[in-house]
Amino acid sequence: MKPVAVLIPTFRRPESLEVALRSVLAQDDLARLVEEIVVVDNDPQGSARATVERLSQEDSAIFYVHAPEPGVSNARNAGLAATSAPLVAFLDDDEEAPSHWLATLYAAHTTFAADVTFGPVRGRAGAAADWKRPHLERFFSREGPAESGVTDTVHGCGNSMMTRATALAGPAPFDVRANETGGEDDRLFEALQATGRRFAWASDAWVWEHAPESRQTARYALARAFGYGQTPAQIAARARNWPGVAKWMVVGVAQATMFGLIALAMTSVGFARALPFADRAARGLGKLVWFKTLRFYGRAGVKAKSSSSSASSSSADRSGSPSLNAMAAKITQ
Repeated sequence: MKPVAVLIPTFRRPESLEVALRSVLAQDDLARLVEEIVVVDNDPQGSARATVERLSQEDSAIFYVHAPEPGVSNARNAGLAATSAPLVAFLDDDEEAPSHWLATLYAAHTTFAADVTFGPVRGRAGAAADWKRPHLERFFSREGPAESGVTDTVHGCGNSMMTRATALAGPAPFDVRANETGGEDDRLFEALQATGRRFAWASDAWVWEHAPESRQTARYALARAFGYGQTPAQIAARARNWPGVAKWMVVGVAQATMFGLIALAMTSVGFARALPFADRAARGLGKLVWFKTLRFYGRAGVKAKSSSSSASSSSADRSGSPSLNAMAAKITQ
């Protein structure tokens, strides 16, 4: 058996899924490294089946798994159940890997004897308005050290490699309680850190992330920033570390107040200047409202996809020095 299975969960993105799949098929060491490419379709209607079956005619390593119950953990767990490869590389359905990606990620993973290895992500938001594109592309990116090596910092599951025996033990390593909220990878990595597992960073194993047009809005980025801000307080709460929760709430008050005021002031010189500070303020608010979890995936994702298909986006002029009410309306478009 070859050492790696590439796992791509997908949900109603046939065009970007094809880009992701073709980028895997173009990997330099595909024949040497990859046992199978597992596409997990999390759409109850099975919308990815036609794309996967068509591409599987080009390479028999591709195969289709249908996980009809919506949920990000359900999808990842179903993909893992379909492969016995000792190493699993995760690529999201909105990511595109250059041809050196997998060999570089594999080399770092084996060199540093890691249980989990992460690579950089370079965000792309080509449909976004000029004033917010730089912020959104930074938001969808993942940066790390300039050199590869062992790290204590954990990142998201997309563009990662994990050792099955040590990092993905059991039939359902991703917590199904995170099906709608996301953060299933945070919970997994939190548990792995507690047992002393080794993490690594592969600085050259980068991928592009082509953010879906529906996510190329400040509204979405600020909502996600709020969710990311909740994470440290929620981790403390799960451990019943109530002094830790209190500490993060105090940090949240400081962040929300300071960065919120700066964001408000910066709108006088342009929304582009205000967005990074609004992001930090949203993360502070998340630490305060850690008990109210936002839902982005699973059945919540099904509803969001349905509503966004009938919604239209505006293109109002964002120049000048708007009033506070105009700022509140426009900065979240």
